[in-house]
Amino acid sequence: MESDETTSLVIRHIDGLLGGPSPPDIPEELAGNEGFVALHNRFMELRLTVSDFAKGNLSRTINMRGFVAGGLKALQSNLRHLTWQTQQIERGDFNQEVHFLGDFSAAFNSMVTQLDRTMKELKQNEDSLTVLTDSLQKEIDLRTAAANALKKSEERFKYLAEHDALTNTLNRRSFRAMILSELNNAHKNETTCCIALLDVDRFKIFNDTYGHTEGDTALKHIVAVAQEHLRQTDLLGRYGGEEFIFFFGKADIEQGMAVAERIRLAIKEMPVKLSNGDLVSISASIGVAVIKPEWYDAEHIDQHLQFHIANADNALYKAKQGGRNTVKPAPVAEPQLMQKTLDA
Repeated sequence: MESDETTSLVIRHIDGLLGGPSPPDIPEELAGNEGFVALHNRFMELRLTVSDFAKGNLSRTINMRGFVAGGLKALQSNLRHLTWQTQQIERGDFNQEVHFLGDFSAAFNSMVTQLDRTMKELKQNEDSLTVLTDSLQKEIDLRTAAANALKKSEERFKYLAEHDALTNTLNRRSFRAMILSELNNAHKNETTCCIALLDVDRFKIFNDTYGHTEGDTALKHIVAVAQEHLRQTDLLGRYGGEEFIFFFGKADIEQGMAVAERIRLAIKEMPVKLSNGDLVSISASIGVAVIKPEWYDAEHIDQHLQFHIANADNALYKAKQGGRNTVKPAPVAEPQLMQKTLDA
């Protein structure tokens, strides 16, 4: 082979190794030349190393020696260090600086400085927001506590406004409001109901004998015993002094009398326990009046209610006159009859 042809062949082969999309095979003419094969292998290693670097693969071991190999090894080391620095920045270490890539180094270092400044500002803002959030949460907690306290206070005042302070039963005003609603429901459902008045027998003598404090104990005892014998449809309120008023829902006169009798008997059989531990028997008289649904008159409901209460009170008076400790029914009479009497 001529020298010029060999040189041309070598140049074309090296040009293919450096610029071709894929490396050329060793020409048959040069396959036996050990120096050329060694040169080919070095160019192949250079090609593969540059290709790996371009793809971001820095793991290749560079076995070549010399100036080019040294440059590649230095670049590989710097790129590995840059990767490590980037990982440190990711972890929050903003003290990293790059000094081997010229303009890139300046831009990279400026970016890290800006990131450091931004992260510090964010941290300050976060701390400020945390303080503000804590302050707002405390304010919310205070307002919530105040709202809850106000709600409880309102509920307490509402309860006190509706209940007797001594016995915790419905007071006269709230009992009236509830019974008016119950009478309306009874009319709509066409159910009979009853009103009953209870008076503690010889309560003045009890107070004079044991004192008003023990008298209060006796009234609370009466309420506790009565409530144990009320049904879900029944209501209990304090009418005044030692008098209590009942509403027996869904009850005709026989059923109303039966409930009242159970209450009377329980009071008689369960003595009052005084503060010194003594047990004192006590009794009560009860009058019961029936209310039929067809008697309901929304226009004159207040007058009719007073009639029914007066009817039960008359029965209570008969029970007291008949020897006390008993239950008496009131005559069955429409409210209009009583209204005419009152008008007369």
